Amino acid sequence: MNEPAEGSTLVSRPPAGWPSDEIAALYEEHSRAIFYLALRFLGDPQKAEDATHDVFLKAFRKLDQFRGDASARTWLYRIAINHCQNLNQSWHNRHVSSADDALWENAAAKTDSPLRVLETKELGQRIQKTLDSLSDEYRLLLLLVADEELSYDEIAELLGQSADAVRGKLHRARKTFAARFEQTA
Repeated sequence: MNEPAEGSTLVSRPPAGWPSDEIAALYEEHSRAIFYLALRFLGDPQKAEDATHDVFLKAFRKLDQFRGDASARTWLYRIAINHCQNLNQSWHNRHVSSADDALWENAAAKTDSPLRVLETKELGQRIQKTLDSLSDEYRLLLLLVADEELSYDEIAELLGQSADAVRGKLHRARKTFAARFEQTA
């Protein structure tokens, strides 16, 4: 059997047991959460959208390697976390990047007063600035609990740690976040 050339846009058939309607359902169910996780990691909606597509493309290509030891959600999150960390390593450390205003522009309702919109934007910028000041590990733990609402056990499985280790690190991450957030006031 001939394999497609590297960089080819041809996509192979899904592995046995993964009908295309299940793949579509997987995308439908998890794409929004993966997008928001990527957005928090990358700070840019366009990069987050691209990363989301990349994550699902990687998952599709590696479906035959999915053993089912973890849930599909956990598997996709692991792919997303690794992908976003790789993206950050490739350009984040070489470029100065500030908290992206686009992340907070759409946070306010259209009926909010201009003062409320400004307060929301400033709060969002403070939160993002504080998150950016944390270590990658602490930031990831806080994002997985707060934004993605994962349980300690799910996070432990994702990170390859015990649930007790996650609890302890998350406690320290919350304390560090609170202290640094107060400093930005």
